[in-house]
Amino acid sequence: MASSADSWIREFNEAAKLAEDINGMISEKAAAAYTGQDSQRHFSAVRRKITILGTRLDSMESLLAKLPSRQPMSDKEMNRRRDMLSNLRSKTNQMASTLSMSNFGNRDTLLGPEIKPVDAMTRVAGLDNQGVVSLQRQVMREQDEGLEKLEETVISTKHVALTINEELDLQTRLIDTLDYHVDATGSRLQS
Repeated sequence: MASSADSWIREFNEAAKLAEDINGMISEKAAAAYTGQDSQRHFSAVRRKITILGTRLDSMESLLAKLPSRQPMSDKEMNRRRDMLSNLRSKTNQMASTLSMSNFGNRDTLLGPEIKPVDAMTRVAGLDNQGVVSLQRQVMREQDEGLEKLEETVISTKHVALTINEELDLQTRLIDTLDYHVDATGSRLQS
């Protein structure tokens, strides 16, 4: 039973090391002058590792909830582990916010707040032709800014998809290699 607790500590240490690696990658990004695709690939790699770390923390939290039923543990030790996990999770959230990952799902952040037709009508009321043209130009500039943000998001999503594709290719090669070795071992066993 002590191995469950030991495996949790081991898993926590691996997660903490991953967090340190991510932090180093973020620092490296700030120090290095990445441009274009290199920058996007580095950004995607950091985001992927943060996602992996978040998944590990979720599984560790689940495992921690099950530990008392498997192995008696003092309240002090449980609280210590909860604090360790909480601190690592807040560090992960801080790294994610450094990359502004938390803003990707928010429509208003990506596209700006939705302007209702009534708002547009009240903006036009009382304007002469020059004022309407000026307002149209301003609205077009705002739309251009929104499209630029959308373009950045689409490019980022493209790089995430490319990273996933690379990972799938790697996993496929690994599975093919494993399949080959299993077949070879099976044929040797039959001989």
